[in-house]
This record gives sequence, C-alpha cells and structure tokens, in this order.
Amino acid sequence: MTADGNEGLDRRRFMIASVATVGAAGLMATTANAQAQSGQDGSATASEQGTVYTGDVVEGKQVISSLDIEDLEPGKKHSFYFKGVQMPTGQTWYVSVMVAKGATPGKRLGLISGVHGDEMSPVHTIQSVMNQLDPTAMSGTVMAVFDISRPALEGMTRRWPSSGRGIDLIDINRLFPGNEQAPEAAMRHAGLVFNRLLRANLDYGIDFHTAATGMDMTAFHLARMDLPDVRAMAELYPIEQIFDNKAEPGLLANALIDAGIPAFTPEIGRPRVFDHEMIDLFVEGTMNVIKHHGILPGQIGRTGRDSNVFIADGMFPVITTHGGFIELLVQLNETVEAGQKVAIQRNTFGEVMAEYTAARGGKVGARRTDATAEPGTPIVFMIFDSASAVGGDVVVE
Repeated sequence: MTADGNEGLDRRRFMIASVATVGAAGLMATTANAQAQSGQDGSATASEQGTVYTGDVVEGKQVISSLDIEDLEPGKKHSFYFKGVQMPTGQTWYVSVMVAKGATPGKRLGLISGVHGDEMSPVHTIQSVMNQLDPTAMSGTVMAVFDISRPALEGMTRRWPSSGRGIDLIDINRLFPGNEQAPEAAMRHAGLVFNRLLRANLDYGIDFHTAATGMDMTAFHLARMDLPDVRAMAELYPIEQIFDNKAEPGLLANALIDAGIPAFTPEIGRPRVFDHEMIDLFVEGTMNVIKHHGILPGQIGRTGRDSNVFIADGMFPVITTHGGFIELLVQLNETVEAGQKVAIQRNTFGEVMAEYTAARGGKVGARRTDATAEPGTPIVFMIFDSASAVGGDVVVE
C-alpha cells in the first residue's frame, strides 16, 4: 500500500471516493480478465503441461517455463528460475522461485514478493519463513516467488519500465491475471507468471507489499474480510490494522481470489529498507498461517487478538492544497478525532501556507516521510470503522 506524490494517487485511487479509468493499462487489464475467464488468451496452466525445463541453468539453478509442483520430489526444497517475458535485448527476465514440498500431501500456500520493486521487507520476510521450513516435517507445500517484477526490483522502483510504450512506467499490480498475448511486456509477464507458475499450484496466496517511496505505514493488511478463508488468515498476524476493502481491479490478490484461491495483501512498513521490527511480526503471522493450514505441526503464536488489531472498512487521505514543507503532527496508528490538526505546511521563508485537519475520526494508517509536497499530494491516510467512527462526511467505497 504505497503513495509517493502522483504515483501515490495512482496506487491508492481506491481510497478516494471517485475511481478514475486507468487508460490503456486499464483497458488491457479488463480485456485480460475477460480472456482469462473465457480461456481465449492462448495460455496453458502448469497442470495442463507439467513442469517444463528449458535446459538452461543459471547460477546452478534450472530454468523452467512452467511449474507443476506435483512433479517435484517430496520432502525437499527445490529452487528454480522461472522464464518470464523477454527484455528489449531478447534476454529474459527471470523470476526466483523456491518450493518447499512436504513429505506428505496437504494444502498449498504461495508467498509472493517483488510485485513492486521498492518493497524490500517482503523479500526478507519470505526468505526468513522459507529458512524455517523443514520439508521432511511438512504436509503440503509452501511456494515462494521472490521477485515477480525483476526490472522494477533492479532499479528499486515501484513500476515496470515499458520501452515498447515509449518508456511508460507500468504498475504490474493493475494487470493481473495478465494476458500472454497482450501487446505489452508487463501484461504478458503477468500472464506468464499467473498461468504457468501460480494458478494451478496454490490453494491459498499471500502477496506481500510495503508503503512506497516517500511514505511509511503501520503493520497493516489489505484484506477482503467478507471472505471467511481470507479473514481466518489475516487475523493470524499480530499487527496493528486491517483495511477491509476489495481495492482496485488487477491486483494480484484479487486475481487469485477470482481464480478460487483465497488471498490477501500484507503491508510491511517502510520501503527500500529491511524493516526488521515489522518483518518479525509478519514472519510470525505467516508461520501461524502455515500451521493453521496443517502444513506444519505446532501451536499458533501471537495473533491479531493479542495485538488488538483494528479492522477498518473506510479510508480517506489528507491531501495538500499548496506546495511547501510539511510538518506532520500525528504518528502512525494514532487515534485522531474529527477536526484535529494533523499537519502544518510552510514555504521557504517559514511562513505557514496551510494547516490540515482530519475530516473525521479514525486511526493513522500511513503518512508521508518526504519533507516536501506539491499540491495534491497525500500526506496522511486515515482509516476508520464506519459503524463506530463519528464526524465528517467522507465515505470510501
């Protein structure tokens, strides 16, 4: 869940009352969803063709173009490079994949990171979970996909640079389930990953993210709490907040849900760094999920009940009306009353240009870390429970 200026508005369009059309990428996403549902995109799932080895070996790891975990030897960890879409040079963007396959059959859980390239803590979180798994003691499978958007990750940027569209910057997390035949690389890559790596190999999915560059946030989930399987997993994390919202079309978690795979989106604090305090919470929660599904034996650790997690169904941003230097007056997870001052903005002379207040009561979910802001920049995101919050007239749908 990210925001950094204009990019932030795009990332959280669902948090504001009106949802704008996203142009060409949105059109392709709609087309891809329709094609995926009708089976007209020419794709083949892993279960239809099994694991396909290309014959290439990269850094000692075999390259695959399709994965069927049923083909893998049980009681072991397996590491691959998945062959994604080609670069403009004709080389390939590889995706790093690890499968811990239990000694006996059971549930299949997918742990995913690297959909946005400035989100580092999710990678470390999944690495830490995989390091704790002993396949010989497991019933079922945990599959880790570390770096879906490799070109974004290489530049530690949120979006995928598309040279085929004049170096457009594409948010691949608006394009799932993708389309292998699309006239654009990021959409094709999303289709390859979804069809040939994820869809046929998962019973449940967790797509880890962080705030974007220029923002920070609480230990947080974006989760559809009306879905019982999603709610059961989301509440197993000892975190601070859960935002109960479907969010935008094209998100990986939504595409998984549409394919019959319960999924949600944890958000692990700050971008571009390893936020170790946050990572520990999400490792603990993920191990709880693994035990909850019977993949590993053992007692459940701390959960949302222990952390008194706040579940919200509404969110609104505080947006700047001027350019200038921002002094925030509220902290993450702070309870704020309607009308409370949350920020002051000054010009280069130190003169106060604007003061910003909360439109209604709630809790601070995210806040800007950059000291400056242009007009129209989200500086604070407030979340609230519509059944109990009072004041203001902002409603998020």
